[in-house]
Parts: sequence; C-alpha cells; structure tokens
Amino acid sequence: MPTNKGNFIFRAITLALLFFLALYGVDYIKSSTIAQLEKRYGEGARRRAVALNALMVSLQNASEQEKLIKVNNFFNSLRWADDMEVWGKKDYWATRMEFLGKGAGDCEDYVTAKYFTLKQLGVSTDKLYFTYVKALRYNQAHMVLSYYETPKSIPLVLDNINGNIKIATQRTDLVPVYSFNGDSLYLAKQEGLGQVVPGGNKKQNPKWIELIDRMQKEGL
Repeated sequence: MPTNKGNFIFRAITLALLFFLALYGVDYIKSSTIAQLEKRYGEGARRRAVALNALMVSLQNASEQEKLIKVNNFFNSLRWADDMEVWGKKDYWATRMEFLGKGAGDCEDYVTAKYFTLKQLGVSTDKLYFTYVKALRYNQAHMVLSYYETPKSIPLVLDNINGNIKIATQRTDLVPVYSFNGDSLYLAKQEGLGQVVPGGNKKQNPKWIELIDRMQKEGL
C-alpha cells in the first residue's frame, strides 16, 4: 500500500512538472519521448528522464561550470555495466535515451549522454570532445569527455571512473590517445586539442555515425 501511494504521488508530481514545462515552453525531453521510454523500459526509465529534464530546466541560466558539474554528477549516478551485460553485444554505443532507458552503460555511454546534454544546454560543441585514453589503473582503453574553454586550454576531464572534474594534467592515471566531436578528429594531448587527423569521423568513427543515425530515428 505505501508503495502504491508513493507511485501515485510521484506520478502526480511528474504530471504537474510536464504541465508546467508545456505551459512555459520549456521541453528539453518531449513528453512523448518520456512515454515511449516508459513503455519500452519501464517506470525507472521514466523517472530518470523526468529527473534529467528537471535538471536541465534548472540549469537554463547557469554558468558553464555549473552545467558541467551537475550534468557530470547526474550521469555518473547511473550504473556502470559492459555492453555484453546491457545489450548482449561486444561493442555498442547507446544513445542518451537508451542509456537513460537501461539505467546502465559503459564509458562511451556516459560520454555520449553528457556531450549531448551539455550541447542541448547551449555549451558549444567546439569545446566538447570525446577523448580516448588509456586508464593506467585498469590497463585498458577508456573514454572521457573533455571540455576546452579555448582551443589552447588544458581541458577539464568529465569521467565516470573519477567523478571529480579535474584538469587533464592532474589525471596522471590517464594517457590521452585521440579526441573527436561531431566535426573533427584529433590526436589528443593534455594541453590543447592537438593535431587534426585527416579523414574525419566518417572514416575513423563508424560507431559515431551509427549513433547519430539512431538518435535521428529517436527524433532527438
């Protein structure tokens, strides 16, 4: 009985929030998308999507630093799990909605979700890069989101292994390999973007192209 009552209250709050967002024209995640997530993945998925939407509304007028911190913390609260466990595949790049739906994912999923959420909040993608690194502690490939205030800046690292945002030179446990966003691909280094790699993402990152295609199908 208490559980049913709690669900009723949560649904009432959710409906009130969605009504408020529709009334004032703030709709980062469409109500139809939230409904589809619930239908496909269940109640937990709906709660996570509503929580993200509420967070994004609260960050509309926030500084970029606050957006970085809050978005990083939100997605780091989701559970880490490898692709085989979550998707039954060796290497699968989930969209942000798929990550919210499952509530679990690996490093690429954290980075994808943070990247597109910050982009939607108005942070320029010129400042946001997917960065492949070697995680020395685990002796394996890893991915983080790098934020460059300027192209010459030492980037900030948004990571799911270490939830504290630090400048890259403080992350001695990571060795950068290369970085990319939706427009370009770079050999990574800790200070600045490094050297652009000819060919760009279409040749170098087929997983990125597949990811974008699926996001377009989701209507996002």
